[in-house]
Amino acid sequence: MPRSTINFDTVRKIGLTLPGVEESTAYGQPALKIHGKLLACVPANRSAEPASLAVRMDFDDRAELLAADPDVYYVTDHYVGYTGVLVRLSRVNPDVLRDLLGMAYKFVTRNAAPRPPARKRRKHGPTK
Repeated sequence: MPRSTINFDTVRKIGLTLPGVEESTAYGQPALKIHGKLLACVPANRSAEPASLAVRMDFDDRAELLAADPDVYYVTDHYVGYTGVLVRLSRVNPDVLRDLLGMAYKFVTRNAAPRPPARKRRKHGPTK
């Protein structure tokens, strides 16, 4: 597949077309969330390759993607226990990215109860 110029701006543009998706941050990196739940983000851990995207999905879907195209999809030891996959953005096109974000959207919204964004959550102080 030819190299593309996909970056988080492209991810943002596609992701924000999904109902309820908001731009946010996760671990100080750009992210997309739905009802306060992470959908996709720039991976913060140094084990991820540059120009990658972390996309939420269940372990079965991740296993299928890893087996089908390991040049595009990968995980590092740090991300093995997380429901998601790392994607090399240079190896996907906008249609593939749209499908991945759609998978993430279905995964995150399947059983998720809405919660307010972190900045609006009530801070709990020490109890007396």
